[in-house]
Amino acid sequence: MLTGKIPYLKKWGSKMFKLTRLQMERLREIHQRPTASGLPRTPTSFLAFRRTVQIAIGGDCIMVPWAGMWLGIETDGYCHS
Repeated sequence: MLTGKIPYLKKWGSKMFKLTRLQMERLREIHQRPTASGLPRTPTSFLAFRRTVQIAIGGDCIMVPWAGMWLGIETDGYCHS
């Protein structure tokens, strides 16, 4: 569980996008997962991993590259590929 100030703002064009606490918790969980097939976990620090977050067009879902695929994380923390 994450503590402290959670709303991480991601700039998307001229708009700022606020991640929810559940999205941040899921990001932390994904960052700590081991990868299958020996694929490297890059970037290694959580801050660098968090900076790879992209905003999905037309929704509140965020997208993050992980282990050779893109994972979507909804505002309620639900993760899908």
